[in-house]
Amino acid sequence: MDLELPDGRVVRVHDGGGGGVPVFWLHGSPQTGDLLDPLLEAAFRRGIRLVGYDRPGYGGSTALVGRDIGAAAADVGAIADALGLERFAVAGHSGGGPHALACGVLLPGRVSAVASLSGPAPVSADGLDWFAHMAPGGEAELRAAMAGRAVLEEHLASAEFDPEVFTPADFAALEGPWASLGANAEAAMEAGLGGLVDDDLALVAPWGFDPARIAVPTLLVHGVRDRMVPSEHGEWMADAVRPHGELWLSPQDGHVSVLDRVGRVFDWLVGRS
Repeated sequence: MDLELPDGRVVRVHDGGGGGVPVFWLHGSPQTGDLLDPLLEAAFRRGIRLVGYDRPGYGGSTALVGRDIGAAAADVGAIADALGLERFAVAGHSGGGPHALACGVLLPGRVSAVASLSGPAPVSADGLDWFAHMAPGGEAELRAAMAGRAVLEEHLASAEFDPEVFTPADFAALEGPWASLGANAEAAMEAGLGGLVDDDLALVAPWGFDPARIAVPTLLVHGVRDRMVPSEHGEWMADAVRPHGELWLSPQDGHVSVLDRVGRVFDWLVGRS
């Protein structure tokens, strides 16, 4: 459904339906909020009502230029109100991970638990070498984001895909159970670069909230072989959100293949909801 917000923007909502534990799934960059089959199947087996939405600038959602990571919380809260959901869990993958954490901090009393899979840490993370062990293509994109919108737009318009961002396990996942993720990424870019540009700029700017303020159970899941968002980011985040954080490191997984853990992640969220 398309939901009109008080500021006049429209967000496109994807509701898996059902009457079970509500879980918001916040997509990566670039993606749309379309609920992919592996997610829906894992949710159905656990009686979860899975809800997603297109972040501003993606799919059917109006762009919000200059948005920060924390802005996601207001959108998720408005969607939950429209769906009659008072309390819910939130999970996010990759670029969606920080947005999930924002909900945990900025929607107190409503979010029961948070999970972030392959999520990055803030650029300002004290003691973290933020670019260490990133594949060259991913590092180049984010350094362009740090130089501003015009530089990033120029970079994305000419950049070629860097296969080094994915591990063999990632490619196997994209050719197998998570093939829909690759197709969805292509669909997310059909309307242009706006959503990805705003995601990247928000990631390297102040987030609009302090992750250390989170006060609900928080799960950080990371593939040790991740070349897009190195696992040191997950380790830093787990320390930042203590005593509420729990870290799962998956030794053989990369950025995408870690999604094979989503069923266990959903079990964890339900157990804390």
